[in-house]
Amino acid sequence: MKKSIFFIAILILVINSVQAQNYIYKVSIIRAAPDRLLDLIELLKQDITNYEKFGIEKPYILRHFQGDQWDVLIFTPIESLEKYYSAKGLESRVESIFYDKPYDNIIWDYISYYEELFVNGPELTDVKEQFEKYDFYHIEMFIALAGKRRELLKEREMENDYLVTLGFRPNLIFNKVAGGKWDNFSIGFYTDIKDFFTIEYVDPIEKERSARSAGFEGTNSIGSYLRRFINEHHDTLAVAVKPQ
Repeated sequence: MKKSIFFIAILILVINSVQAQNYIYKVSIIRAAPDRLLDLIELLKQDITNYEKFGIEKPYILRHFQGDQWDVLIFTPIESLEKYYSAKGLESRVESIFYDKPYDNIIWDYISYYEELFVNGPELTDVKEQFEKYDFYHIEMFIALAGKRRELLKEREMENDYLVTLGFRPNLIFNKVAGGKWDNFSIGFYTDIKDFFTIEYVDPIEKERSARSAGFEGTNSIGSYLRRFINEHHDTLAVAVKPQ
């Protein structure tokens, strides 16, 4: 009996430890209604200045620069689904312009497409540090082939190893918990578009060595290896939108 109680106690500690590493983020992907993008951005900027009142961590607004079809991505740290959707959490956001609004609310007059995704990812301190320091982003979103989600995640980690070996910052990787169609996405953080393209000027020999060190057959095989695991891949560059 004592052994069973001890085992249960250890199991609870392990579960809590795993959960602590899985901080939850809410990702809102938005395409603005025609001619309403700037108005929508202004509403969102005003709204997130009240994030403390809403009982959430500081959200980050990313605006499309080049690539995919969305206009705005709102990245909101929420810690857990239980906390975010608790009675207290919902009540704290009643006065929000954007968060948790029914579809007859005026905010939807500014939006022609909306997708919502909940993901787990790195600890909040790591995420905040990157968003506060960098204003230019490379976002890659993936739908995995059936049975290939774990292998896709492993490939994304291999690409991070490749970047780190070359002396670059790794991407932050996020995995779906609930919501939209994307199984996995990553954000690369940069100072500007020149910083993003710096890797293109690295010695090809060094790239080849780093690719092999990360587990790829070579630099030219990275893309083809990724395609073994994906059904769909969207690629976007974005810039930060600063709140009021």
